[in-house]
Amino acid sequence: MNTMRQGPATPRRRGGFRWWVLILFALYAGYYWFSNQQDAAFTGRTQLISSDPQQEAAMGLQAYRQILSESNVVTQGQLPGQVRDIAARLIQVGPRVEADLAAARGVKPSIQWNAFDWDVSVIQSDQANAFCLPGGKIAVYTGIIPVAQNLDALAAIMGHEIAHALLRHSAERMAQQKLAQIGSMATGMAVSDMDPQQQRAVMAVMGAGAQYGMLLPFSREHESEADEVGLMLAAAACYDPREAIGLWQRMGQLSAGQAPPEFMSTHPSGETRIARLQQLMPRALEIRQAYCGN
Repeated sequence: MNTMRQGPATPRRRGGFRWWVLILFALYAGYYWFSNQQDAAFTGRTQLISSDPQQEAAMGLQAYRQILSESNVVTQGQLPGQVRDIAARLIQVGPRVEADLAAARGVKPSIQWNAFDWDVSVIQSDQANAFCLPGGKIAVYTGIIPVAQNLDALAAIMGHEIAHALLRHSAERMAQQKLAQIGSMATGMAVSDMDPQQQRAVMAVMGAGAQYGMLLPFSREHESEADEVGLMLAAAACYDPREAIGLWQRMGQLSAGQAPPEFMSTHPSGETRIARLQQLMPRALEIRQAYCGN
């Protein structure tokens, strides 16, 4: 009986780019974007947020407890009382400042103040840092005190961090990162039939586009917003907003020219930040006069 000899198997031919996957992602991204829009507090800027303030507060509390459990919390001396006093003054004027800034921009106040359960700690550390987590959990590291040099500058730092929480910047970044992650998954599916080298090239381009086109610019915008709102909070709480200029000059000296180019950074350059604060200073001094009478 004759048998037919089979030739070598023909390798499977790889396909091209699956555009339909990205089209479906674009439709979903559009739905996700428009269904989760809201006006940012203080500024009225449209922002993307998909989480609930209570959920954010719970996450902030969990992180805060974890940080404190691993840190040396300062309870003695003048500093904890001074930090708590600054926080109390900034928080007290918050609703009025929000109402005034919102009215100036023709938007309605939107902060759910009852979602914040404020707490303040001082942490012994060489880090020149401070933070305010969602839900109002504030910490100041002792390493920032020599940079601040005075209570007015410390108020500018704490006002900046409190502004991040009030503006829900963490929630906005989470929503943006979720969108970027879904886009990365969609791109991976779209190039799955392409040559491996081509796949890596496309994924690298898409990843860089998300990083430099969306995430970093938004982070810089968050920092600029927090600078503005924090400055106004400090001024309304009767601290001298002009001390913020010297503060950021000293922060720039601390980095000793090691900061990356602004377009590659999550923060504005020191020069950009100081120039913006100088533009805002007349308004900050007006607010201080209106709230404090001096």
